[in-house]
Amino acid sequence: MLAVEHEALEDAVVVRVKGGVDSSTVDEVTAHLTAALKLAETHPARLVVVDRQAVDFFGSAALNAMLECHEAGKEAGTAVRLVADHDQVLRPIEVTELDRILDIYPTLPEALQRNRPQ
Repeated sequence: MLAVEHEALEDAVVVRVKGGVDSSTVDEVTAHLTAALKLAETHPARLVVVDRQAVDFFGSAALNAMLECHEAGKEAGTAVRLVADHDQVLRPIEVTELDRILDIYPTLPEALQRNRPQ
């Protein structure tokens, strides 16, 4: 079962994803990511944070969707950050070396901090 929602908070536009993301559910996730990017265009922070802490399956379709969101954000001048702290999400990202491209944080508050710790 997949549940996706997005909302504009003070510090960012946050997309929350719960459940499994695979080829049969990725379209719903992509729709929310696209809407969040659109919303971020007029948001003062120009930041989209994708919270995947409640995701229990993260397949190749999800990886592609995340990468596309990151690239679209870059083109629009919007930062995209990912929140994940468990192997179901982190492992596929590390195996494909997307951790070199995506900004990944262990918690939502850390991802919402404006300046990334050096």
